[in-house]
Amino acid sequence: MDNQDFNNIAHVIKTRRTVKPAMMNGQKIPNGHVAAILELADWAPTHAHTEPWRFVVYENPQAFCQQHADLYKEQAEGDSFNPATYNNLTHMGDKASHIIVAYMHRGELSKIPVMEEIAAAACAIENLLLGARSLNIASYWGTGGATLKPIMKQYLGLGPDDQVMGLLYLGYADEQPEGKRKVPLEEKIKWVQ
Repeated sequence: MDNQDFNNIAHVIKTRRTVKPAMMNGQKIPNGHVAAILELADWAPTHAHTEPWRFVVYENPQAFCQQHADLYKEQAEGDSFNPATYNNLTHMGDKASHIIVAYMHRGELSKIPVMEEIAAAACAIENLLLGARSLNIASYWGTGGATLKPIMKQYLGLGPDDQVMGLLYLGYADEQPEGKRKVPLEEKIKWVQ
């Protein structure tokens, strides 16, 4: 890899930001672009080639958001139901182009620790997000509402050991938030000789 390759990759990594779906502008992403970033996701690291990442792509975000809101309402008990949350979930994807449900599929190799499978699925998601950034696609990785509840697993027909990792909202945005880090890098690294 030469310096230009490194600089290109570094730029994509350093400029990838969370863009909330309300900041998206409603323009549609070509399905070919979505397929291309899903292909990048498929190149995540994986122990024993289990490839535990799975994706369900919704081309109609509004329909999925209504279903998600209804799942939230169904699982909420009594006082835990919040009409504002229901409304927010219903309209969360109004300006998004696609929503992807990402999950970890637990395979037959039980010797592989669950944590490694979750980490591999998270790496696949990060590959997808970086690929999206390289195509100027805004992204938001959310876990609110019913996303991490058993009712979502049931809705998706997942196995008992599978784990929903989040909802990935994709779209275009007219503005990109600035990045920041609160803890200096030196405080996060310990060099040992």
